[in-house]
Order: sequence, then structure tokens, then C-alpha cells
Amino acid sequence: MARIWSTELPAHAGESVQLSGWLHRFRQLSLVSFLILRDGRGLAQVVIEDAALIEKLAVLPAESVLRVEGEAVAVLQAPGGIEVRGARVEGVSEAEAPPFDLHRPTIKALLPTVLDHAAVALRHPRRRALQRVMAASAEGYRAALRAQGFVEVFTPKIVGSATESGANVFALDYFGRPAYLAQSPQLYKQMMVGVFERVFEAGPVFRAEPSDTPRHLSEYVSLDFEMGFVRDHTEVMDTLTEVLREMVRAVQAQAADAVELPRLELPEVPAVIPSIHFSEAQRLLAAELGEDGVVGEPDLAPAHERWLGEWARREHGSEFLFVTGYPSAKRPFYTAPEPGRPEYTNSFDLLFRGLELVTGGQRLHRHRDYVAALEARGMDPEPFEGYLEAFKHGMPPHGGCALGLERWVARLAGVANVRETTLFPRDVQRLTP
Repeated sequence: MARIWSTELPAHAGESVQLSGWLHRFRQLSLVSFLILRDGRGLAQVVIEDAALIEKLAVLPAESVLRVEGEAVAVLQAPGGIEVRGARVEGVSEAEAPPFDLHRPTIKALLPTVLDHAAVALRHPRRRALQRVMAASAEGYRAALRAQGFVEVFTPKIVGSATESGANVFALDYFGRPAYLAQSPQLYKQMMVGVFERVFEAGPVFRAEPSDTPRHLSEYVSLDFEMGFVRDHTEVMDTLTEVLREMVRAVQAQAADAVELPRLELPEVPAVIPSIHFSEAQRLLAAELGEDGVVGEPDLAPAHERWLGEWARREHGSEFLFVTGYPSAKRPFYTAPEPGRPEYTNSFDLLFRGLELVTGGQRLHRHRDYVAALEARGMDPEPFEGYLEAFKHGMPPHGGCALGLERWVARLAGVANVRETTLFPRDVQRLTP
């Protein structure tokens, strides 16, 4: 008899079936007992009536691995409308009792304890479902870009230059030479515009910023794309809007069980996401909040992002808001200036439910402009020679953006800390497991 998944039980009603999985919970009642078996896709309810088997299962630790054979029976009151009866249960491997109960709606432990025992905690249905949301989101991202002619690329994560932006980097000893973990695929994906015109990547990036906050990680998954022959940054914004729409559709289609989780709310992506220029956002914040010093700052504080998120929901009925035109002082050297106002840039951040989720914009595309931009910032062009070569040999106007996958899932699920959506988080405090 071939094993089936728990989610396939309804298709086998009235048949003999074999299931394998973990002892999620054992419930003893006066007349009958129930074994809840968990496999990689869901839960199955198994009715246990044999007294000897009940006695054996009652002392078996949760998370022990079992093989079950029995008859799939349609029962209206059972979870999913079906259960297994007449069961024969075989032990595959016995477990130690887990450090917390996995059958409860949420894990009753502090987050550090949960992360210390991630190998077990990730088995919890809610935490597992969040990873399904992440996988579906990544698949939707890929599908949307492939449909628009983008090519997936795989860029190096060990690089020779630490001067891409102001963020700190992790230094490495690379066979006696200095090297660094890549802060992003930015420079490489720009070079690849000269090859394919439209490229994307989904991969890890590394930031050595000493930020121990609920929104920062030292390693996270970045969804990057870059596209050539753009009009300006607004064309990147339009493409991003369609990508987000496909990501939501993919979660609905591929992670339906996760969508039913408490607090997980899928957004409606507007046909046109509302936008506000950075300078106007600052004036609005200063007028509404009465805060001194907002105007003239080169960036938005988290509290200001939250306020703008509420403003977008109230004024535009949108959970998304583009903030465009960030000051040149706050954007990397490769960012194109705003025509007529070079103190601002053709760039944007996308706020989702009051949190910055995406950063992007139009890039410089002429070699002489890069040389001037590096000189203006006092940066040595020598480490960028391989990058600048692409611009010596002709590059079109282009732009792109990067989306933090963990932040996206955290906002969808209504969790306050991105570590709850990360398999094995890496931050200033944590290097294991």
C-alpha cells in the first residue's frame, strides 16, 4: 500500500490508506481516543479503539514518528470531514518530549526560546504555514517577472568591494585577500541589464549594521529585479505593482491553509498604488504632527512611515504607498537625480501597512556620470572598475528595486518581528542554530 498525504484523505474515502508522520497530539476520552497525526502537509485524525494500543500511545512522547494504516471514513464532525478508523499503528522512531507544546494554536514560549529550538518550533502548524506563504510569495514573484520577459540570474555573494553603500559589511579572509559578503546584488544585476535587459534574483544578502530591532536581520532574502530602457523610476513602480499583485494571487492559490490563519490578511493591490513626493510627505508630517525638524531630514523615521501608512489607508483606501524623490544624500551613488531638482532623486520606497518594504529607483547609465558621482562623494573608482566597464560599452536608462521577503510575510501575517518569519534568523545576537 502506497503512502498518501493527510491532505489527500478526502479523495480516498472508503478505501484503505497508509499515512506516515509525527504524533502531534493524543486525546483520550472515555469511550474513544484520537491520534492526531501530522505530516508535511497537514493533520489527520485517527480513531483509536484498541485498549492495548491506547495504553501504548498514551505514554508515547509527542513528535514520535509513526506509520498508520486504516480505512478513510467520511465523518462530518471530523477535521476536514474525514478520519481514519480501524487503525494499525507502527512506531518508526521515538522522540524526546519537545520543549513546548506544538498542538496549541500558538507556541507558549518567549521568542528567544522558540528561536533556540527552531528545528522543533518550525514544525508548529502556524510557523510552518508562514514558510508556505514565503515560498508561494517567491513563486509569484518569479512567475510575474518571467511573464514580462525577465531572466533569473545568480550573482556572487562574495565580493571584493565594501563600498557599495553606507551599510556595514562582513569582512572575509579570501585566500589571504580582503573580501566581503555582498550587501545586495545591485552592481551585478545592473551589469546584467547590458546582457538580458531584464533580470531578477531571489537570494540572500548580508548587512553588518548593528541594528537589533524587530525589522532588521543580518541575513535576509532579497527579491531584486532590474530592467532596461525605462522611461524613469515610475516604470519600475508599475512593474512592482504587477509583481505584488501576482505574489498575492500565488499565496491565495498555493498556501490556502495559511490564508486561514488568524491575523493573516491578504491585501488588495490597487491598479495604481498612490504616491507622494518625499518633500510633500515631510510638509504633511510637519503640519499634521506639529513636529519641529521633520522638513530637511534626509529620511523618514519609522514613526513617520507608520503615520503615512495610516494616511494612505484613510485618504486613498490603500495599504500601499509609494514615497518618491528621496534626497540624493540618502541614496547610493548610482541613483539618477530628479530632473530640475538634483537635490532629490528618481527613487522610491514602498510602504506597506506603515513599514518600508521596497527600495528602488532609476540608475545612472552614462560612464561619465558614474565617475562624477564617485568623485563627488570622495569614493575611489578603482574598486568599481569591473562594474564601470559595463557603462563604458553602452548601457540604456534602467532601474530596479529590492523587496525584503521576510518583512513582506511578517506584514501579511501581522507579526511584530521578522524573526518569526525567518527559518534560522541571523542578527547581532544570534548565529545558531
